[in-house]
Amino acid sequence: MKRTIIYSLMTLSLLTNLHAKESLNPVEIMQEALSKMEAVAKRGSDVNISNTDTSTFTLGKYGTFKFEKVNDNVYIMHGPVVSPNKENEGFMNNPAVIESEHGLIVIDPGGNYNVGKKVLAEIEKVSSKPIIAVFNTHKHGDHWFANKAIVEKYPKVDIYAHEHMIKVSKEGEADVWYGILNRATKGNLEGTKEFAFPTKPLVDGDKIEIDGQNFVVGHPKVAHTDTDLVIIHENSKTIFLGDNLMKGRLGSFDESSSIFGDIELLEQIKKDTNYTLYVPGHGMSGKKDETIDPFLNYLKVLVEEGQKAYDDDKESYEIKDEVLKKLEWMKDWDAFERNAPAHLNKAMLEIGERELESED
Repeated sequence: MKRTIIYSLMTLSLLTNLHAKESLNPVEIMQEALSKMEAVAKRGSDVNISNTDTSTFTLGKYGTFKFEKVNDNVYIMHGPVVSPNKENEGFMNNPAVIESEHGLIVIDPGGNYNVGKKVLAEIEKVSSKPIIAVFNTHKHGDHWFANKAIVEKYPKVDIYAHEHMIKVSKEGEADVWYGILNRATKGNLEGTKEFAFPTKPLVDGDKIEIDGQNFVVGHPKVAHTDTDLVIIHENSKTIFLGDNLMKGRLGSFDESSSIFGDIELLEQIKKDTNYTLYVPGHGMSGKKDETIDPFLNYLKVLVEEGQKAYDDDKESYEIKDEVLKKLEWMKDWDAFERNAPAHLNKAMLEIGERELESED
């Protein structure tokens, strides 16, 4: 399309200039114009104008995605804050890139092989340096299945994750998430198997130095899952919280998670840290309070209202509508109406479990 417009403008310009030569008849004017156009076209071919790469990572109504510099040598691509579906191709998290002197370190590259190839193409627009390491924050496949696209290009890359994440993923959690995401995206996980599992196990408190970049990882015993890593990039004072923190959407809590544990983790981070940037697993990054408070306050409301209902011998479904009204400010968060009632029920189950443990 662009070439057609350019050639049309060239034709108009050439014909206008040639027409000034009153000694030429119309046929001669056209012949000379075509001759000059062919010469210009050849020069354009010689400099490869037609092959300029203008490809972008675009997902229908969700728009175009690219990495943006957010903090010193840190780049983040904030994914759409929606549940996995056909149009977003299963891309919904926040892949991050940290540039070191000789290479790139990636955190949570995305949810499948096909998305991974697109994310990798965007990474290469940030820097031509090789990827030398990857971190995965937890077991849910929407964050790490894109490992495969990176391993395909960099077979010797080190991939770090908590030791329990590696164990349970290999024991079947990866297959569970493959099924969830493949159904949700109508088959966009083609090529994702065989999985590229993490290769470097970590535990709470580990310190890792990669090409001059220093990381400290924390592992809450149980929060969003029992496999989570909180990753601190000391050089830039950036903290990556994985799905222990979300903004703009509500994910699920599975049987390995704890709402109480997540609250305790976020309260501790608010109390003990003062980093430059806080990065959630889903949603926009930002300063500490503005990024942590919405999700933390949501979880606290669930526990407070759940405790009242538990004390009054009520079930979660009996107070659901009242609680959702108290959370009116969150109504536009993705999956709110679906997941908030389930979270309330889980909070009340945990309240009951804690009471039984205290009695024992």
